[in-house]
Amino acid sequence: MNLYAEMRAHVIDALEEMTRAGDLPEGLDFGNVAVEPPRDAAHGDMATNAAMVLAKPAGRKPREIAEALAPRLSALDMVDGASVAGPGFLNLDLAPGTWSTLVGRVPQDAEYGRVDLGRGRRVNVEYVSANPTGPLHVGHTRGAVFGDALANLLAFTGWDVTREYYINDGGAQVDTLARSAYLRYLQAHGREVDFVDGTYPGDYLIAVGEALKDRVGDAWLDRGEEVWLDEARSFATDAMMDLIRSDLAALGIEMDRFFSEKSLYGTGRIEEAIATLDARGLIYRGTLEPPKGKTPEDWEPREQVLFRSTDHGDDVDRPVRKSDGSWTYFAPDIAYHWDKIDRGFDALIDVFGADHGGYVKRMKAAVSALSDGKVPLDVKLCQLVKLSKDGTPVTMSKRGGTFVALRDVVDEVGADVTRFVMLTRKNDAPLEFDFAKAVEQTKDNPVFYVQYAHARCRSVLRKAEAAGIASGTAEITDAAEIEVARRLAEFPRIVEIAARNHEPHRIAFYLYDLAGSFHALWNKGNDAPGLRFWQESDPRATSAKIVLPQAVSVVISAGLSILGVTPAEEMR
Repeated sequence: MNLYAEMRAHVIDALEEMTRAGDLPEGLDFGNVAVEPPRDAAHGDMATNAAMVLAKPAGRKPREIAEALAPRLSALDMVDGASVAGPGFLNLDLAPGTWSTLVGRVPQDAEYGRVDLGRGRRVNVEYVSANPTGPLHVGHTRGAVFGDALANLLAFTGWDVTREYYINDGGAQVDTLARSAYLRYLQAHGREVDFVDGTYPGDYLIAVGEALKDRVGDAWLDRGEEVWLDEARSFATDAMMDLIRSDLAALGIEMDRFFSEKSLYGTGRIEEAIATLDARGLIYRGTLEPPKGKTPEDWEPREQVLFRSTDHGDDVDRPVRKSDGSWTYFAPDIAYHWDKIDRGFDALIDVFGADHGGYVKRMKAAVSALSDGKVPLDVKLCQLVKLSKDGTPVTMSKRGGTFVALRDVVDEVGADVTRFVMLTRKNDAPLEFDFAKAVEQTKDNPVFYVQYAHARCRSVLRKAEAAGIASGTAEITDAAEIEVARRLAEFPRIVEIAARNHEPHRIAFYLYDLAGSFHALWNKGNDAPGLRFWQESDPRATSAKIVLPQAVSVVISAGLSILGVTPAEEMR
């Protein structure tokens, strides 16, 4: 049941009746007609913009259209009244029975809130994709949670989702990893070492060094890189990916596919992707203008192989092969996205860190060029996370060496809290993660507030079950009960908006608002016994009352599942 969709269908039916009656001209497009909550709840339960969006194409005043539409909607059984406001807004009051019907249906509808936007189409969501040089840090945590929640949201709305991790194992950073592991190997043999030239000093490589000692003994001691670099690189990369998989599992994240950048080299995939662009007239040899901020003395113009990305919305054309004949960093990324397109995905989503902002336009241009504009790419940037405890910045982690590791955050507050807090801001807004606030039991902590609402629902339902009282027919009459019902009605609408805009944080915001309305009703029952869900010595009244917490429990559980958070059965 989707109350807003039902009402919109009624509005469209009424507009079509007005067209047949000659109140509206033929051929109007009703696509932008919407039904939404009014900006001010005092104005009614719902509002439609029909008169406002149709006035100009119909050649009528908005108010004239609204006044003709109002009596048609007022005649509906689910509507108590329709009133015209301002220049032509149409506000609707729903009949009390409508709210009772909605609340009664929610627990019976296993699909409540789902909207089939995807219609089975395939979408690839690539997220995390951290360099395999160590454990995930707190910045990766936000991207991991956001990407996973977005994947859940898309699956909830009818998309066939593939969750993918791109292993950046083809660049110089994995050579640095191999050298760092070698230093730990030397330490395992009792040698003194210095971590220089950008090598990674984190303790997480100690075990790798010990494992290398067990594997090769003293065969690499006092030997040059030509002896050990390749094997050390492969061994250390595998060890880091095992560590990363473990970190993701601690957050409840399981990828469908891990794709190795290295697999693109020597297989013809990069050449194939560039040849595809070349066949479309988008590859040429040329010299770029100096980057902004470079003086002529700093700039040495070199002829390179360039991708004509400006033909697909980029600011400048981008090099794909350097003057020495080697590929740029951009070339394998083009090949990787060509591989995604070749696998038949209907849409692509990349979740990047904030430092990848300059990469967005060129990547979108490449996907547009490779797919002839048929496969959309949405790039989501996740801003930084500031960690604190009671307002004091958190110090760096010895485990990470120079960063706070994902596992440190999860160990401190748990996976559910970590995930919810990471979704309490839009992905492109900075986020402050205060460990103390994340675990406090107050209204100001959204995780606790939502979980407490669900636990309260479950406590009522357990009590009813123990007494042998089943839910009956909902009776929603009080203003506080209606407010909770209004929130429940919004769930499918919020899910649709969040999915269309790739914004899972909207679900977290919605759950907080729903919890607030439920807690307000609960507290009102402390002073008005007739509003309590458990009615002593009146099983029939209890049977009617418990339908509301049952519906709230269903919706909170569904919303938390999208966020990847386990609903609390009770609070300890």
